[in-house]
Amino acid sequence: MSSTPSKCKALWICAALLASPAQAVEPSRQAPTNMKLESSSFSPAGGIPARHTCDGGDISPALAWSQLPEGTKSLALVVDDPDAPDPKAPTMTWVHWVLYNLPAVAGGLPEGVAAESLPGGTRQGLNDWKRAGYGGPCPPIGQHRYVHKLYALDTVLSDLGRPGKAQLEQAMQGHVLAKAELVGVYRRGNR
Repeated sequence: MSSTPSKCKALWICAALLASPAQAVEPSRQAPTNMKLESSSFSPAGGIPARHTCDGGDISPALAWSQLPEGTKSLALVVDDPDAPDPKAPTMTWVHWVLYNLPAVAGGLPEGVAAESLPGGTRQGLNDWKRAGYGGPCPPIGQHRYVHKLYALDTVLSDLGRPGKAQLEQAMQGHVLAKAELVGVYRRGNR
């Protein structure tokens, strides 16, 4: 999101006051899985390039997944920042991207994927800027972690409209076969 630092910081503070506790979504089955989520845009625990942030083109990173568990009917993707607004004293988790009903056969998403180029059947939810689509890292202070969470589901979810993260997590309860995470980090300039 392009904005001045003071506007971005104010948005984080206001959202922190209105945020409700996050609901953890864990696999409902105990079968071992080797599901993987990777990116050619950044390495695990590595720095996210500026082109994927509010300081650059604000385009989504390339993502690829593999080794989905047997019985996977669809996937859901949530990208969030658990370090908001200040990693030294986080008070909320800021949601950057919500996708669901990704076809299990898709295999990944290209860098900078546009809404009209998402795999058939994929639905977008709302991020914490209250818009559908990807919103890149834009931390007001310090280095933040950006957690890309991919869920393998045993169903295709009904049309939830434009759900936020909490609504999607509620709909996924009891349907998660496996979960994979990929974390990248970003710090703006010398903040």
